[in-house]
Amino acid sequence: MGVFDAPELDAHEHVSFFCDGPSGLRAIIAIHRTGPLGTAGGGCRIWPYGDARTALRDALRLSRAMTYKLALVELPAGGAKAVVLADPRRDKSEALLLAIGRAVDRLGGRFIVAADVGTDAADLETIGRATMWVSRDAGGANDAAEATAYGVFVGLRTAVRRRLGRADLDGVKVAVQGLGRVGASLCRRLEAAGARLWVTDLDAERCARIAAGGRATVVAPGAICGLDVDVFAPCALADALDATTIPLLRCRVVAGSANNQLADPALADELERRDILWAPDIVINAGGALGAASSVSLDAADGTRLRARLDMLGPLLDGIFERAARERISTLAAAERTARERFAAMGGHP
Repeated sequence: MGVFDAPELDAHEHVSFFCDGPSGLRAIIAIHRTGPLGTAGGGCRIWPYGDARTALRDALRLSRAMTYKLALVELPAGGAKAVVLADPRRDKSEALLLAIGRAVDRLGGRFIVAADVGTDAADLETIGRATMWVSRDAGGANDAAEATAYGVFVGLRTAVRRRLGRADLDGVKVAVQGLGRVGASLCRRLEAAGARLWVTDLDAERCARIAAGGRATVVAPGAICGLDVDVFAPCALADALDATTIPLLRCRVVAGSANNQLADPALADELERRDILWAPDIVINAGGALGAASSVSLDAADGTRLRARLDMLGPLLDGIFERAARERISTLAAAERTARERFAAMGGHP
C-alpha cells in the first residue's frame, strides 16, 4: 500500500500505522495539519473496514475535512483522525482501547483524540487511562452528537430559506438517511419544527423509534435517495452522494451530518448543474467540533454561549452560498477557500 501514491493524500504532515498483537489493534492515525498551537484534533473511528487501503482512504479524507471544519469555526487546531480496523460490536475491548491510548500517546500531544463512529464517552475514559491527550467534553460523546445535530438543524433551515424561500420548516419534506445519535437527534428537532419525515437506517429498531413519534415514514435504504422531497439529509457514513445516487435525487436541497458526503469532489459541480443546493459537510456538521471543545453541555443551564456559537453556523453557511454564487464556483470550493483563508489567518499553513 503506497501512502505517497494515495490520491487522498494532501501533503499530510504525518501518517502512522500502529499494531498491537495482544489486543489485536490495527490502526492508522493521519494528521493533516497541526494548527498554530502545534496540535491537531479529531475522532477515533472503529469500523470493520474491508482492507487497509479503505481505512487509509478514510483516515486521509476525514483528517483533511477536520482541518477545514476547525478552521471554519475558528478553533486553533489542525485536523486529524484515527481509524481502527475492527468491528466495534465484536472486537472492542479494554485491551484494544488501552492500545489505542498508547498509540495516541506516542505522538506526544500532536493529536488530541475525541469520539467518533464506534466510540463513545466511556471508551474515551478507557483510552484516557493510557494517554492525557483525550478530548472530554462536558457530558461525554453524546454532547458532541447533540451539538452536531443542532448545527445541522440550523444549517438545514438556512439552506431551505435560501433555496425554497421558506422562513420555517412547517410542512417541509425531509428524507433522513441514517438514524444514529446525530440523525435521531436531528429528526426530533425537525419533528418539533413541523417537518414531514421519511427515514431509513440499516437498524430496524432505530427506524421504529423515530416512526413512533408519528411524523416519520420508514422506507427501505435503497429508496431514500429517490423520494420526492424538499431536502435529502445524509446522516450515515461517507460517499452517500455518488454517480449512482445523485441522478436519483428529486430534492432541491441536500443538508446532512455525514462526513465526506461526496464520493468525488467533482460531484459538487454536478449537484450545481442539477440545481440542487448542497450544504458542504465541513460547514454544516462543524457543530460537533464546537461541542467537543466546549466546557458545558448544549442543554445545560449555562449552555447559552454554545448554542449561540452553533447558531452562527447559519450565517457562516449563508456566506458560503453567497460566495459560491458570486464567484461562480461550487459550494464545496467556496467552503474550502474560506477554510484555507481562515486557517492561514490563524497562523496555520493550508
